[in-house]
Amino acid sequence: ILGILVLVALPAYQQQILKTKRSLGKGELLEVLARQEQFYVNNKQYALTLDVLGYAANPYAIDADGNDVAATASNRIYQIKLVAATTSSFNVQAIPQLNQVKDTRCGSLQISSVGAKTVSSGAATGCW
Repeated sequence: ILGILVLVALPAYQQQILKTKRSLGKGELLEVLARQEQFYVNNKQYALTLDVLGYAANPYAIDADGNDVAATASNRIYQIKLVAATTSSFNVQAIPQLNQVKDTRCGSLQISSVGAKTVSSGAATGCW
């Protein structure tokens, strides 16, 4: 009976861990979006790289605690980077890394300068 419970509960637990880490990726994207908006208010244009916004690298990564880490860190869960950045628009993307690539329901998360939220696999419903 215990074995059956483990077989049923373990996949659900693993999916919950992926979902929790996904929320960290979403939060980080919203933080970058907020910094970009403040940069725009101050400079009348968006930043073209993340380091201009105060991040240590371009791109950079976050770990399971939501801390910024090197893009090649062994404990990274998402790589954060600007995509198609111009002075008038940008997209910021969270790309799953290491074990987080098992989150095939959503894949990479992206938000644009106008607030459009997309994912690389599946529908954004439930991912955002």
